[in-house]
Amino acid sequence: MFDVIISGCGPTGAVLAAELRLHDVRVLVLEKETEPVSFVRIVGLHMRSLELMAMRGLLDRMLEHGRKRPARGFFAAIDKPVPKGLDSAHAYLLGIPQPTIERLLEEHATRLGAQVRRGGAVTGFEQDDEGVTVELADGEQLRSRYLVGCDGARSTVRKLLGVGFPGEPSRTETLMGEMDVGVPPEEIAAKVSEIGRTNKRFWLRPFGEGAYSVVVPAAGVGDRAEPPTLEDFRQQLRAIAGTDFGVHSPRWLSRFGDATRLAERYRVGRVLLAGDAAHIHPPTGGQGLNLGVQDAFNLGWKLAAQIRGWAPGTLLDTYQAERRPVAEDVLDNTRAQMELHSTEPGPQAVRRLLTELMDIDEVNRCLIEKITAIAIRYDFGQGPDLLGRRLPDVDVKHGRLYGLLHRGRGLLLDRTERLTVGGWADRVDHLADPTAALDVPCVLLRPDGHVAWIGDDQQDLDDHLSRWFGEPARPERRSAPTATRPG
Repeated sequence: MFDVIISGCGPTGAVLAAELRLHDVRVLVLEKETEPVSFVRIVGLHMRSLELMAMRGLLDRMLEHGRKRPARGFFAAIDKPVPKGLDSAHAYLLGIPQPTIERLLEEHATRLGAQVRRGGAVTGFEQDDEGVTVELADGEQLRSRYLVGCDGARSTVRKLLGVGFPGEPSRTETLMGEMDVGVPPEEIAAKVSEIGRTNKRFWLRPFGEGAYSVVVPAAGVGDRAEPPTLEDFRQQLRAIAGTDFGVHSPRWLSRFGDATRLAERYRVGRVLLAGDAAHIHPPTGGQGLNLGVQDAFNLGWKLAAQIRGWAPGTLLDTYQAERRPVAEDVLDNTRAQMELHSTEPGPQAVRRLLTELMDIDEVNRCLIEKITAIAIRYDFGQGPDLLGRRLPDVDVKHGRLYGLLHRGRGLLLDRTERLTVGGWADRVDHLADPTAALDVPCVLLRPDGHVAWIGDDQQDLDDHLSRWFGEPARPERRSAPTATRPG
């Protein structure tokens, strides 16, 4: 019997598997596809996702395979300068091929001990008070304590669970692909500049080695299960630009719509949803993969705590309470961005107004922080503004904060050198460091890097340790803390 079966081995499923394995949870990941994705589509990791990768010691590997670009032009492709002083050590976008990031995340999960089975399509399940019986396409049945659907927008798990997926269907579609072109770069640049002034769903961007990323509005809304053809691209390019630019030799071709949907619930009993299984939206702003990965970081330690037996009674419920409002906000900002991409006079007028307003640094900063998810604040109740927010990668003795979070445990960062984690030491690390770059005496961090408590009182700290990390493992013995660095 497994502790958790995850349906889907995309980035969300792989990250979730790794987070669970950090806590010795027995994990099986079922992926219906027999082979990893082969098309070389470039995806982008935003600031918060880069921070999370740094927290688990993965960022250096990502940087080896990706390419940095400035943190600008994310909101509706309105290109403004990068705001000064963005509060992140990773204030950039990392473009990385999708097959590469999926491979790196899957390798991370399997290195930690997760099992991945390809060609394992979930076709049914039944849950009871003790666990979930999962049925595969070949008739095999597997038993697990929990099941998590990370199986994409057409999630089988969500459909079998009977969770509603309300929202709006696609009204428009856009073709996207990478291919070679047959005309000089100057001709392409001139045409893109001319058309791009009013049509923000059209571009050709050099991708390297003679290839271009091509985005062009589709003629209508088709079956997304069927990829477009090169001829579809040629027809639409001629219709909009008057030329097909001699496109040929495609690397990959796809279509995306502006469907926007949000699952009514993220959990029913022992079955949960994460990533695109829980929410879909247009790709404008590049938030989709990031939103799913951040779901996994939020859920992983909470589900592990439930399985390991130390979770407070409502901890697992905070997954939906925290992440569903974040998804609602992403859906709203992508709706707004899609309106600003319209060529109609009204949306174009609003776009011109917003472009002017974004010359105000605070407006530009607000939109960048929204897209990159570094502005998220979970509702932990009354307290300073930092409460519920993620803590940046501040300087601590012997290095940086995120280097202390590789094991996926909580952390007490204690500038007073007077506090202790006592009976929670099996779940929470402690660094006594009066030199830490903090404006507050002490902070308690959850495994996802969000600030769960701020203060300097031991009893108040104990109350919050109980709130987030359950009952202490043994009677607490007061002793002077030592300045130790978590391993």
